[in-house]
Amino acid sequence: MRSYITSVFGGLVLSALLVFGATAQVPEVEDTINQQIEAFKADDFAEAFTFATPTLQRLFQSPQNFERMVINGYPMVWRPAEVRYLEQVQDGSVVYQKVQITDAKGFTHLLLYRMQQTAAGWRIGGVQLLAAPGGTA
Repeated sequence: MRSYITSVFGGLVLSALLVFGATAQVPEVEDTINQQIEAFKADDFAEAFTFATPTLQRLFQSPQNFERMVINGYPMVWRPAEVRYLEQVQDGSVVYQKVQITDAKGFTHLLLYRMQQTAAGWRIGGVQLLAAPGGTA
C-alpha cells in the first residue's frame, strides 16, 4: 500500500514555490484541516476519512485502514496539543499548507498538507513530515 506521505519531489516543488511563488490564502484549506483534526480528537475516523481526497479514500479503502495509518504514522495529528498554520502556497489547483503541530509530549512537528479542490470542497491529498528545528519529525 502506498504511503499517505507525498513524494520528496513534492517537497522540492513546495520549497521552490515558497522561494519563488506567490502565497495564496485559501481559508477553506485551514477549515478542512481543522475539521479533520477535530474528528481525530473525537476518534471519529469515519468522519476524518471524509476529508481525504477520493484518490486517498480508494487507496485506504476504509476508515479502519485510514485509522491504523494515522495512529501509527501521524500520532501528532491524532492527538495534537497545539496547531499553528504557517505558509500557504497555491500551485494551480493544488494548495500546499505548512502546519506546525506540538504533540502531547511538547515536541514540535512540521507537516506539509497537499490540498486539492474537489466537488465536495477542499480535501487532503497527502501529508509530508518536514524537519522541524529543535523538534522531532
